[in-house]
Parts: sequence; structure tokens; C-alpha cells
Amino acid sequence: MAANDEGSTLIKLQSACSDLRTLLQTSIKMGKDLEEMEKKFDDIDERLSTAAKRVAPLQSLAMTAKALETRINRAVSPALALLNSFKLSESLQNKLIELSKKLTVEKNPRKRLKKLLKYVECVDQLHVAINIISRDGEPVIQKLQEVVEFLSRTKATDQYRTQRLKETLVTLKVLYESEVEAMRFDGLLDEALLNLQDEFEIMLQQIKHQNIGEQQTDDQEADQTLVSDLGTEMEVQVLKRIAEILAANDCLDICIDIFVKVRYRRAAKALMRLNPDYLRTYTAEEIDEVAWESLETAISLWIQHFELAVKTVFVSEKKLCNQVLGGLSEELVWLECFVKIADKIMAVFFRFGEGVARSNKEPQKLFKLLDMFDSLEKMKVEFAEIFEGESGADFCIRFRELEKLLVHASSKVFWEFGLQIEGTSDGFPPPQDGSVPKLVRYAVNYLKFLTSETYSAPMAKVFRTQQVWKAGILSKPESDENLLKDAIINIMEALQRNIESKTSHYKDKILPHVFVMNTYWYIYMRSRNTELGMLLGEQYIKEKYKSVAEESAYMYQWQAWGPLVRLLDQKEDLQEEDINDSSRRNGASARGKMEAFFNCFDEISKRHREGYTIPDADLRAQLREATVKLVVPVYTEFLNTYSSLLPVKSYVSPESLQKLLGQVFNGTDRTGNTRLKSRDSKDRDRVPPRNSVSVDREVRILRRSRSNSIDV
Repeated sequence: MAANDEGSTLIKLQSACSDLRTLLQTSIKMGKDLEEMEKKFDDIDERLSTAAKRVAPLQSLAMTAKALETRINRAVSPALALLNSFKLSESLQNKLIELSKKLTVEKNPRKRLKKLLKYVECVDQLHVAINIISRDGEPVIQKLQEVVEFLSRTKATDQYRTQRLKETLVTLKVLYESEVEAMRFDGLLDEALLNLQDEFEIMLQQIKHQNIGEQQTDDQEADQTLVSDLGTEMEVQVLKRIAEILAANDCLDICIDIFVKVRYRRAAKALMRLNPDYLRTYTAEEIDEVAWESLETAISLWIQHFELAVKTVFVSEKKLCNQVLGGLSEELVWLECFVKIADKIMAVFFRFGEGVARSNKEPQKLFKLLDMFDSLEKMKVEFAEIFEGESGADFCIRFRELEKLLVHASSKVFWEFGLQIEGTSDGFPPPQDGSVPKLVRYAVNYLKFLTSETYSAPMAKVFRTQQVWKAGILSKPESDENLLKDAIINIMEALQRNIESKTSHYKDKILPHVFVMNTYWYIYMRSRNTELGMLLGEQYIKEKYKSVAEESAYMYQWQAWGPLVRLLDQKEDLQEEDINDSSRRNGASARGKMEAFFNCFDEISKRHREGYTIPDADLRAQLREATVKLVVPVYTEFLNTYSSLLPVKSYVSPESLQKLLGQVFNGTDRTGNTRLKSRDSKDRDRVPPRNSVSVDREVRILRRSRSNSIDV
């Protein structure tokens, strides 16, 4: 067993030695092969080195060629684009010439607008092309110059060609500088811009305000006028494009000057069609010299024209400014243009209004001042919207200043009117016939007009505005109605003091009562059932005026007709026993009383005919009725009592006496014509003429017939 194990181990060792021997032989062989390969690699490396040395100059040339190609392409591509721009510019110039000829011969307005729009677009394209040439020319020449310098530096070409390239480059640079300047400022583009300026001005002149100065027949037509636009859509489009092109070519100032000049003239001519000659008079001194009728008409026209100018003319002009100039780079330029257009026109309107407000504060001016103030109040919001922004601030300031002037002027006229009423207490005597003074008539109608629906609100607003100015914004002013009522009551009290002061000027004892009766009755009748009466209150006017008039009527009747009644009422001289004792003596006494009665009646009739006036027909009727009730019953009783002692048929019958009294209060004179005529405006106050004989004549005839019968 042991021998076998040793034998197998020996065999394995022999086999291992054999393998090692084989491996050694193989390694020796591989070493030889590697030596041969190394020799071959050295040979290849030597050959590659030789080839690299031979290729290196060619590689340098290739790199140089590539760099040259890049530089040339970098310069040639923009140069070709510049050449294309020159070609486009030349083509557009030819097109402009052709369009200009067509515009010259075209007569149809609409077709001409379309061709003009094409002309405008062509000018814009030419402007763009020239801008491209102007912008890209210098960089292109610079790059070409760099290429020439590179060729010269690298000697990529011969000197002859390099020199020729340099000469060409210099020529190109000089040509570019001169040609581009000519194209921009002296060429066809400049001529086209001048043509566009002319077209711009002509088109603006052709756009006119319609219906200005024509009489509007209804409100609807007036409203349509307010919203009318200036120019057609096509005209506005063309004007806008022209403005944009002029602005893009450094002609914005020229464009603005043309627009302002032309549109100002158009707006002024439109308003001149209204014939505003009154605007030539604008200082306070000049306005004071104008007759009131003319000034009243002028103020009414000013209100209409000012509103028309603001709401129609300037609204349209502002819209046109926005449409044409609103798209320019400077956003507010159109507002400034609009303000320049309106500046002179608005100044003329403002100075007239200011002149009126500063003129003399005469009472009749109050209503026109309130008309002006009310008109400004109604358009205040719209005015601020039209003249918006910083550019229109001066207009808004002057507008407010004019309103302030009108507020001061209106309130001053009102309060000075009250002072004038107070001041005439001793300056003017009362009417000699006891009629209503002109001042009272004027004042009552003045206040009635002031408290009407048209003027009560503006007048109250004036008072409220002044109160706020005095007390401050945080104060709590009274209601408009109370403010106006207090002011009116002040005037009425001044008028009452004026009336009372005049009563002392009469020497006749009856005339003061006639005067007070007429005057206060006039105030009451003219105030009741009117806005003035409603403002003061029915109770107020009854207590202040009707009651006083009725009291004066009673005093008039007692002092004027009382003595006549008392002549027949005194019975102490004629007792019944006296009549029985001596009928002849008592008959003479009764006839004496009748004679005294008719003499007194004649005197009273004469006073009424020559000295007393009762203009109100209703008041006369009431007095006539009251006097008849006072006199006729006493006369009838006396006549009946002494009928046995008097020739009754020779005396006036009670019915005839009543007619005579009626004639006294109807105011007939000796010619039978009515002496007392109504001074009121209403037909019911007129006294119709009578054909009967006068009171004086009838009394005298009856007196003669009575004397004849007694003598017989």
C-alpha cells in the first residue's frame, strides 16, 4: 500500500515537471515575438512622424482658409442684406412717385382717401427701409474693413487685390455717408413728409362742425348734435397714420402745430357762426355802459353759446384729438393739444362772464346772474371731465373762480336791493293819488319772479354757498327753503318800513289810508296763491298785509264817507216837536241838510275823481258795496223821515244815489271816460268806460231842478 502511494506521487511529479518545461519554452518564444513587434512599432512610429512633418503645413493652410471663410461670410451676409434694403428703398421710391401722380389726378374724395392711405403706408415702409440702411450701414462697412485688414495682414491674397479692395471700401464708405444723408433729409422721403404735412393740414381743414348756428327745433335734435363726431372713420384713420409717421420722422412738433392751428380756426369759425359780437365787450366798465336790454340779450346768448362750446364743440374736438394723436408715444400730447385749441376761445367766454359779475350790481341783473350760475352748476361735472388732468387744471380753476364771482355778485345784488328799498324811504314822495308806488310793484313782482321754480333753487344755493364759506365746511347750514325765506322776509320788512315812512308825507288825512289800503292789498293779492305766498305762508301774508289793508279800508271809509253820513245822522237840530211847531222853518233846515249833504257828496266825488285812486277792481267793488251800505240806508231814512217837509221828487232817489256812488268808485270823469284804469296786468282789473254823465254833472243837474221846484 505504501509502495503504491509513493509510485503515484512520483508519476505526478514527473508530469508537473514536464508541464513546467513546456511553459518555459512557450515563454521564450513569446519573448522573441514581442521583440519583433516592438521593432515593427518603432518602424511605424518613425514613419508617422515623418508623415506628420509633411502634413503640418497643409493643416495650417486649412485652418487659415476656414478663418478667412468665416470672416468673409460674417461681412458678406449683412452686406447682401444692406444691398437688398437699397433695392427695396429704390423700389419704394418709384412706388411713391407713381402714387403721388395718382393722388394728383384723383377727384373722387373716397377713392382719393384710399390712395392717400396707400401713399402713407408706402412712406412708412420707405422710412423703415432707410432706417435699416442707416442703422446697418456702418456696421457692414466696419466688418468689410476688418476683412480687408485680415487679408492684408495674413497675405491671403496678393497686394494688387488687397489694394483694390481697400480703394473700393473707401469709395463705399464715402458713398454710404453721402447717400444715406441724402435719403434721410434731402431725398424723396423728405419730399413725401412735406406732402404728408400738406395733406394733414388740408384734411383737418375739411373736417367741419355741423349744425352749429342752426336753430334746433326740439331737444332730440339738440342731443344728436351733442354726440356728433368729427370726420369719417376713413379720414380719422388716415390722419392718425400721418401723425404717427410724422412723429416717427422727428416731425412731431410740426404735426402738433398744424393740428392746433387748424382745429382752433375750425372751432372758432364754428362758434363765429353764432354771431357772438357781444364778446367784444368784456370789461366791467364797458358792460356798465351797455343798455340793459342789449346786455340781457348778450347774457342769454353767452349762456347758450358757452354750453354749446363746451358740450358740443370741445367734446368733438377732444375726441378728434384722442383719435388722431392719442396713439403717439407721448401719452398726454393729445390732451395738451386739446387744451391749446380751447385756450383762446375759453378765455373769451370767461372774461365776458367775469366782466358781467364785476359790473354794477343793479337789481335787474340778479336773474341773469342766477341764470349764469345755474348754467355753470349744471355743467360743472361735465366740464371737469372734458378738461381733465394737469393740462386742463387752469380751465377748472378759472371755472371755479367765475362761479365764486357769480355767487358774490348775486348775493350782493340781492342785499343791495333791500338797502335801496330802505334808502328810498325819504328820497321819493308817495303817489299823490294814493295809488301803489312803482317801487312796491317792482319789488313784489321781483320777489315773485325770484321765488319761482326757475330761480328759487339757484338763489338758495347762492345763500347756502356763502353761508358755508363764512361758517366753514363742517358747519350745518340751514335748509335752502329757510335760507331763502329769511332773505325774502328781510326784503318784505324793508318794503313795509318804506311804505310806513311814506304815509307821513301826506297832508290829506284820507290819502294815507287810501295809500296803505291800496299798497298792502296789492301785496296780498299779488302774493297769495304764488310761490312767494307759499314760501312766506298764508297766515303770514294775511296778518302782515290783508289785515292792514282791511283796517286801512275801514279808516278810509270812516274818514271819507263818515262826515257825509253824519250830516244826515245828527237829529238834535231837527226834533219832531220842532217840525210840528214850525213846518216852514224845519223844512228850510231839512233842505239845508240836504244841500250840505250834496255839497259834501260833490266834494267827496271830486276828491275821488281828482285825488284818490283805487286801481284794484275787486277792492273798488268791495268799497263800493260797503259805502252803499253805509250811505244809502241813512239817506233813505232821512228822506223818508222828512218827506212831508221836502219836495221828494226834486231829490235824488236812493236808487239814483246808489248809482252815483257806483260811478264814484268806477272813477268816471266829466267826459264820461274812465279815469281810474288798472295798473295791474290782469284783465279783471281793467275798468270799462261808461257812457253815462259824470257824478258831478248829475249832482249839479239835480241841484238845479231842485232849486227850480222850490222857487215855484
